[in-house]
Amino acid sequence: MTEQKNTQTHKRHIAVTAASRPFAPRSAAAIPNFDELPDSALLRQSQLVRHPKHPIRPVLLPFSAATFWRRVRNDPDFPQPVNLGGRITAWRAGDVRAWIAAQEGGM
Repeated sequence: MTEQKNTQTHKRHIAVTAASRPFAPRSAAAIPNFDELPDSALLRQSQLVRHPKHPIRPVLLPFSAATFWRRVRNDPDFPQPVNLGGRITAWRAGDVRAWIAAQEGGM
């Protein structure tokens, strides 16, 4: 009977300890170093434009997601997405780099 009581107390202790630990924030969307990525690397929208829930995350393009998609649809010079299947879309780092360089050169 004592062994069963110890097992229950141990399980309860593990559950309380695991629930009380703070979780580490996810930083998967951050680009470590955009300049070092190969041209064939794929970037998601969250890595390119600012998201309202993450206003301090560094991004490459200085406009909102709505403007981003408007440019995808209407601007023939804007990098076109690569559909990876389902609802997963990405952009090639080389295409984004070339577009940024063209914008800097055109101004």
